[in-house]
Amino acid sequence: MNNQVILVVEDESAICNLVTTTLEAEGYRCHVARNGKQALIEAGTCYPALILLDLGLPDMDGIDVIKKIRSWSQVPITVISARSEDKDKIDALDAGADDYLTKPFSTAELLARIRGTFRRIQYMQSDTAKPEPFFQNGSLKIDYNMQTIYVREQEIHVTPIEYKILCLLAKNIGRVLTNTYITKEIWGSSVEGDIASLRVHIATVRKKIEKADSSNSCIRTHIGIGYCMVKAE
Repeated sequence: MNNQVILVVEDESAICNLVTTTLEAEGYRCHVARNGKQALIEAGTCYPALILLDLGLPDMDGIDVIKKIRSWSQVPITVISARSEDKDKIDALDAGADDYLTKPFSTAELLARIRGTFRRIQYMQSDTAKPEPFFQNGSLKIDYNMQTIYVREQEIHVTPIEYKILCLLAKNIGRVLTNTYITKEIWGSSVEGDIASLRVHIATVRKKIEKADSSNSCIRTHIGIGYCMVKAE
């Protein structure tokens, strides 16, 4: 059974009860906050392993809650919101959210998203505790020491920018990175030209990977938002 603490920030009683009942049935321990101020207090006192955050809170916007929490904590934050526009998702992810789930949602999808988040955390923690010279995801392998990319043990030639993009996606495997975040990390800026360049680089490196292994589609595009490296089954 799970025993992680999950902070549920939701002012709608029906949704809050649905989420907490679902989580507790899976063994998670829930703390509830009904507004942004209470969410900030709970986030600093109950030490949650994950925060499920609604953006439409009665006292402050959820984006501001994310920014405040990110000023002192890297706890995973999954947004659950009725806001479905790409801009809302981009703003939340750029502010520091790790995932975004749009209402209405199924409890099965919610639980799957939570499991995915905890898997990513476990992977990153094990990687931090014991640094490895290689990253392996299905047929894709990154040799950090040699700064070389392999697919099916065959070296594929990538440019320095393509290598940096792959390493950034690999470091954040399972997490959607916005165009703005990636371009700032790679080029130090995020103007329209950088985003256009990113699109070209992603397309090129994807072709190189798929040429060596047609079944490898580890780089997923989230149209209008950004990119994610998915973990191979």
